[in-house]
Amino acid sequence: MGSRYLFLTRHGETLPDGTALTETGSRQARLLGRRLANTSFDVIHHGPLARAEQTAKLIADQVGGDVPLHAVEAAGDYIPYMPQRAELPAESADLLLSFLSQFTILERQRGAKLVKEAVARFTGPVEGDEDRYELLVTHNYLAGWLIREAQESPRWRWLALNHANAALTVIQYAPGRAPELLVFNDMGHLPVDLRWTGFPREFRTLS
Repeated sequence: MGSRYLFLTRHGETLPDGTALTETGSRQARLLGRRLANTSFDVIHHGPLARAEQTAKLIADQVGGDVPLHAVEAAGDYIPYMPQRAELPAESADLLLSFLSQFTILERQRGAKLVKEAVARFTGPVEGDEDRYELLVTHNYLAGWLIREAQESPRWRWLALNHANAALTVIQYAPGRAPELLVFNDMGHLPVDLRWTGFPREFRTLS
């Protein structure tokens, strides 16, 4: 078997209604694409929503090489897991459960189904002798879940793992070894004024 290198990013900054990228989001995507231009990707996966598709296409334009783009429902925006109160830290349980209460039973069931598909499709070593390089353009919740799973953290921890717009995370899935988080939330390709979007505003003062 070969290793899978999963390059993981959150879509670029979006308009308030979430329907499309802002100009900042487009710039973020292009700059990430330039950073990845020397990576020979086998495929670029993206969620079905416009903001993820636009980000993926802008990155692909910079990467070149006719890398196939695949829209995948399991790469979309959904709640991957609904924790019980007993799983959560006592000091933050009320806040987290209040946030999760906005999602319906059907949305939670859909998320539980899709996250199983995502893990099956995007993680683990690959068949054959060749290593595989994949880019996944997704949303904050799935990014948090995949990072949490790679670190074998408690299942509720996806709620506390924020990913900046167009930041880069890389996870290696090698045969016979635990997943390795090689890069996490790296914004080195973005100028200071384009970093930390998607995080609470107080983080934007960081560099």
